[in-house]
Amino acid sequence: MINKKVASVEHALQGIENSMTLLIGGFGLCGIPENSIAELVAKKVMHLTCISNNAGVDDFGLGLLLQHKQIKKMISSYVGENAEFERQMLSGELEVELIPQGTLAERCRAAQAGIPAFFTPAGFGTEVAQGKETREFNGKMHVMEHAFKADFAIVKAWKGDTAGNLIFKGTARNFNPSMCGAAKITVAEVEELVEAGTLDPNQIHIPGILVQRIFQGKTFEKRIEQRTVRTR
Repeated sequence: MINKKVASVEHALQGIENSMTLLIGGFGLCGIPENSIAELVAKKVMHLTCISNNAGVDDFGLGLLLQHKQIKKMISSYVGENAEFERQMLSGELEVELIPQGTLAERCRAAQAGIPAFFTPAGFGTEVAQGKETREFNGKMHVMEHAFKADFAIVKAWKGDTAGNLIFKGTARNFNPSMCGAAKITVAEVEELVEAGTLDPNQIHIPGILVQRIFQGKTFEKRIEQRTVRTR
């Protein structure tokens, strides 16, 4: 049985260097690889290109990398909760590529499936389509989008086994599964790591063939991005 377990987050992120492109899973602050992001801060890798639906908040998630000026370019869909992101973007310190959310997800999935490019109607006639090939299908114009090319995909799962099989929970299934196998190396941090053969095969969302390294995270804050409570 192939064992993809590594001893720590430090071992899991070996090989990440300056100027690499990283896929970072999660949706808002839900299902983000907290331990891995903290290790990237500690490693002090610079000039990163990060592909992630969100850019975290000022003091958590990818916001920590932005605080330390470690990100050169963000490729994202929704970035409205991070004041430091806004400041760096408006000052020209940070390159930003905004992508329709469905296109972002499909560019991940295409990379995972080995599909080099695809056509989508999203963004036609807007700045999103500038410089890109367009084509008509069934009377409707489409834009050609390329699959992402990333060095590492870093995802977070609820449970995994030593063979790399993963189970996600709730909203954490947004973007994390489609990023697995979408880069040269996929690293999975999990809340619970069990022996291979323990998980119910019918419950597995991502097979271990798409994961190269897996480790159990030490702590997870699981912050709520916007806490909304009922008025009493």
